[in-house]
Amino acid sequence: QVQLVESGGGLVQPGGSLRLSCAASGFTFSRAAMSWYRQAPGKERELVAAIGTTNSTTTSADSVKGRFTISRDNGKNSLYLQMNSLKSEDTAVYYCRAFLAPRSYWGQGTQVTVSS
Repeated sequence: QVQLVESGGGLVQPGGSLRLSCAASGFTFSRAAMSWYRQAPGKERELVAAIGTTNSTTTSADSVKGRFTISRDNGKNSLYLQMNSLKSEDTAVYYCRAFLAPRSYWGQGTQVTVSS
């Protein structure tokens, strides 16, 4: 079955960096559009960044532009989110999403806490 397993979250100080990973299995990863979402307490889940089937097409939310970079390695069935210059408002649970028309699949999430 489809599995998406996020890792790499944790506690980091403002200005610090983290790299999130999402290991995918159970489907043809190279055919899926992938994205990262996040959900902060009391807020709706929001799109952070998305990437097409190759690394050539990416998009990101205005709030993370210039700080976060999404990438993928189709050979390793993995999705990544490099997060730099982290701010307290980046604190949230981060989710990996795979879109294989017409269905979406979600991981269980990884907590990112930015605090001094």
